[in-house]
Amino acid sequence: MTHLTPAQPTPDWLQALHSSDSAWIITDDDLNVIHINEGLTRLLGYRLEDLQGKRPLETLIHAWPELAAHIREQLMLSGAYHGELQLQRLDGSQVWMAATVNTLTRTPPPATGTTAKVIVFTDIGFTKRFEALQRQMLEDVVMEKPLPDLLQDMCVALEEIAPHVRVSVMSVDADGIMNPLAAPSMPAHIVDLMRGVRMGAEVGACGVAAFTGNEVIAHDIAQDPNWCGAAPIFVDAGLRACWSSPIKNHEGQVVGTLALYFDSERTPNKLHRQLVLACLHLCAIAMERDANKHRIRQLAYYDTLTHLPNRTMFNECAEQTLHSMRGQTGLLFFLDLDRFKLWNDSLGHSAGDALLCEIALRLGKCTRPEDVVGRLSSDEFAVLMPQCSSAQIPELAQRMLDAIAEPFSINGVMTIPNACIGVCSYPEDGTDIETLLRRADQAMYAAKSQGCQLWEIYQPEMSKVSQERAKMERELRKALAESALQLHFQPQVFSHAPEQLYGVEALSRWHHPEWGWVTPPRFIAVAEDAGLIHQLTTWLINAACTQLATWRSQGLSIPHIAVNLSTNNFHDPEFAQQVQATLHQHGLGCQDLMLEITESVMLDSSPATLDNLKALNEMGIRLSMDDFGTGYSSLSYLHRLPISELKLDKSFVQDVCTSSAASALTRSVLNIAQSLGMTVVAEGVETLAQAQWLGEQGCPILQGYHFAKPMPGRDMAQWMQRQAMALPA
Repeated sequence: MTHLTPAQPTPDWLQALHSSDSAWIITDDDLNVIHINEGLTRLLGYRLEDLQGKRPLETLIHAWPELAAHIREQLMLSGAYHGELQLQRLDGSQVWMAATVNTLTRTPPPATGTTAKVIVFTDIGFTKRFEALQRQMLEDVVMEKPLPDLLQDMCVALEEIAPHVRVSVMSVDADGIMNPLAAPSMPAHIVDLMRGVRMGAEVGACGVAAFTGNEVIAHDIAQDPNWCGAAPIFVDAGLRACWSSPIKNHEGQVVGTLALYFDSERTPNKLHRQLVLACLHLCAIAMERDANKHRIRQLAYYDTLTHLPNRTMFNECAEQTLHSMRGQTGLLFFLDLDRFKLWNDSLGHSAGDALLCEIALRLGKCTRPEDVVGRLSSDEFAVLMPQCSSAQIPELAQRMLDAIAEPFSINGVMTIPNACIGVCSYPEDGTDIETLLRRADQAMYAAKSQGCQLWEIYQPEMSKVSQERAKMERELRKALAESALQLHFQPQVFSHAPEQLYGVEALSRWHHPEWGWVTPPRFIAVAEDAGLIHQLTTWLINAACTQLATWRSQGLSIPHIAVNLSTNNFHDPEFAQQVQATLHQHGLGCQDLMLEITESVMLDSSPATLDNLKALNEMGIRLSMDDFGTGYSSLSYLHRLPISELKLDKSFVQDVCTSSAASALTRSVLNIAQSLGMTVVAEGVETLAQAQWLGEQGCPILQGYHFAKPMPGRDMAQWMQRQAMALPA
């Protein structure tokens, strides 16, 4: 309203003015009260006699006298004022009002020459309270206030803004299970009834709203079919009607419900809808932020595969448990699966993941709620068991091993998982989790060195073994960096003409200045565990190709050179291309290199391995199956994979003249290889009798000390000269 008409007030006009929801004040030009309407009395409590002859601005906003002066200044400049004021009621309470002050122009002007002012106040307390609620909720979200507390405060604020309403917020998980997050005014037995309900029809308005993704209004709970048998319980609690709205995340998924319960049979009004419309968005923000926080925590502290605590979380929980165990004893078990790498490589990573999940479940079944179980790395698990003594170690360790060893089937393949366990005691072997883990790990390695499916208790001397292993890893890294490793070469000859060279096998050798010659099984195992095998293989292939190129430049006729590979080498998608590049770098052809692989490579079904095998075959690089017959390979793989050579393990060769079983198995291998067009190389031939027997059975290639020990590359020329001199005249 900007200008009033000059007409004299009528009874109808006065009646409309008094029935207005706004507060009206008419003053003289000096802002002294002349008249008020009944709306002011309803909103602020003042009657005409309380304000008549007074300046209402000073009375209503007397706490801010400078504001009243500002309003008068605006009236003098423009004749009007618009703004928001916090006014004081007659009882001393404060309320926010939108204020409009206009000059009343009358024509003809009164004889006195004065004019009047019209002041209109409109209650915006609801708006201000709701703005404060929104602001507080957003601040709580930013400050990461716990979600239940945040929603509890929201429900209380809504119930203050909208009387006779009870508010509840429920969560909905990925399985459709609903649980109350906040319901401050709901009876406790009703909240218990709402807990663990699956969304769907006939489970109340919230269950239907969550299931359908649409709002549900039950104007009469007693007659609503969605409540079924629960309706009397709600009605007896004074809950007669309900309006439930789904809370959706940014992807449109229902993550909760916001419900208003009424104490009478009714539907929501405009106020209710305004409140819920804004709060749904705020609830969605708060719930999604909370879910993201939990997801980040889950990723940071829990293993995504098994859902067990990861190393970080395990250490935190274990330290807390150890702190609470002062004066008591406990046990730490460190578990490592046996031959997990072979399982993972042969059947694929999905099968390996399935096995790890199964192991986690089995550990959970043989431990107590107070025990701390975690997955520390690929196939390593740890269990901290408080209030257990050393006398219980045999029983507890064996229980875990037996649980792990239950048969397990994946993709139609049955296996019996095994593990080794190392155990140490608190506080005898350590008082912090890092020390206990380190010593239990050392005990586990001691168990593994003795076989499979074993457990071992930590002994102080085990630390020395672990330290030696760590030192060997450091020294091996240094040797690789400084090119301190060597290659020795063992000739392979034809059985029908031992003086004729078939090829040579390159064998890694390491002479340490302190330890002397380190056996290949020792340092190769360290390379595997330390992640150095790729670096070692790169050196091996490059050094072998360098030597072959050198021999040929010297005029030596070396047909080809063979090198041993690890299963891990084939997991590198670029491995085949790297091998080919090394051959080209030294001016060699693909037929000049023989790659010896183990049966674990043949059984590895990972895409990278299969792609590398295919690429090597297409390049013309031949593959040899090393130690054939000692592992778990299936004969069906031999005709499906590009294997051109089988190496008969020396464990068969050394007994062919004395054991009927060894001789029978050797004949079988020779027959299989002949039928598949493969060449057989017999390793470990140490006597003339073995060489003659193998030759008589049709084994074409022999290798062993009977012909030559592994030798440095510089000695190869002399050996070939001696072989040439042995040729018949």
